[in-house]
Amino acid sequence: MKVFDELIQRQRDFFRAGRTKQVSYRIDALRLLKKSILANEIKIYAALKEDLGKSEFESYAGEIGVVLSEISEAVKRLRSWAKPRKVKNRLINFPDQNFIYSQPYGVTLIIGPWNYPLQLILAPLVAAISAGNCAILKPSELAPATSKLISETINAAFASEYVAVVEGGVEESQALLKQDFDFIFFTGGGKVGRIVMKAAAENMTPFALELGGKSPAIVDLEANIEITARRIIWGKFFNAGQTCVAPDYLLVNSKITKKLLDALIRTIRTFYGEDPFQCPDFSRIINEAHFDRLARLMTSGRILIGGETDRQEKYIAPTIITEINWDDPIMQEEIFGPILPVLEFKDLDDVLEKISGRPRPLALYYFSSNKNMCKKVLERVEFGGGCINDCVMHLLNPHLPFGGVGESGMGCYHGKFGFETFSHRKAILKKRTWVDIALRYPPYAGKLKWLKKILK
Repeated sequence: MKVFDELIQRQRDFFRAGRTKQVSYRIDALRLLKKSILANEIKIYAALKEDLGKSEFESYAGEIGVVLSEISEAVKRLRSWAKPRKVKNRLINFPDQNFIYSQPYGVTLIIGPWNYPLQLILAPLVAAISAGNCAILKPSELAPATSKLISETINAAFASEYVAVVEGGVEESQALLKQDFDFIFFTGGGKVGRIVMKAAAENMTPFALELGGKSPAIVDLEANIEITARRIIWGKFFNAGQTCVAPDYLLVNSKITKKLLDALIRTIRTFYGEDPFQCPDFSRIINEAHFDRLARLMTSGRILIGGETDRQEKYIAPTIITEINWDDPIMQEEIFGPILPVLEFKDLDDVLEKISGRPRPLALYYFSSNKNMCKKVLERVEFGGGCINDCVMHLLNPHLPFGGVGESGMGCYHGKFGFETFSHRKAILKKRTWVDIALRYPPYAGKLKWLKKILK
């Protein structure tokens, strides 16, 4: 699309003018973004309620608060992040100094998903601005109220040659991906992630992918049953299960299955009441297509609690399903909804082997007070990140990297890690000229033994 050609060229011209490389300019932009979010807080609640049925608490905890926290961290520490970092030198280069300079990529594209339509487009934007880039945002068309509000908010705060929003659907996304960006940041599913990878490869564009996967929660013998139940139910059913790091399925030691299941049922009723449909704290499914997909997944196993649905209201009750095996349809794809399948195990080693044989998950959660078993889980299984005796909460710490591995994603962000993801780290050696050691210059006769000593 010609309009995208012109927009990207304007951003490229603005970037080359050098203003975004000034740290003070970036900090002012971050403060302006924060001011804009706070000024539109009530409208954000309304948009998220319209798109996903979110309560104000979940909207702040999972969307607004996360972005504000990212901004505060960046404003506080950006001057330190942006300074050239001195590193050790090597004798062969004496006399020298060595530095790493963080350099912005330039014009970046950020494509966001629908499940956290505000957070997962603005948190990467915080990182992009912090690193000194220009940015084009493509919010998800599946959350139209939030997409429209993001467009209005960003366009009112920033000139389009610095930060711009492109609304639309698949056609607009495909047209953007044909453009020559300097960096692409994508959050979404693996299927579209592969399309983004291919598009980036056409222009040799660096990218980061934040995807998903089937994230297991493992409950072992020495877990605190009541606390474990509360943390799993909260993590699973926050945003009606439409969270990329939600526990996708539950693996429980067979010796404590009944105790845990009873605690999970009690917790659901405590959190959401006897009729979760009436609960103002329980969100809705994004649209009918996802509702239908989730409804089909509930045909496996035995429903222990929940199972009630209302397609018109896009409502699926908090549901736990037992008598599940690894080959059931519900175990073949990321659930991304309020359905928790439960599998039992007798030997932890067998479970870890089974998980390791599947695509690497974005998150893993292990519940146990046994330090040796915790260490075994962390060492045996490859996954993006996770928690011991909790779930989801690791992504709220800006001092921890958030990202996947393998099919669950590439690259990471949050805090300084986001700044680094949106930066090229440029290596610089500064050599003094008051002496020039002749070891490296021809003729080489008699010099090899000294080279070996230096480079050993």
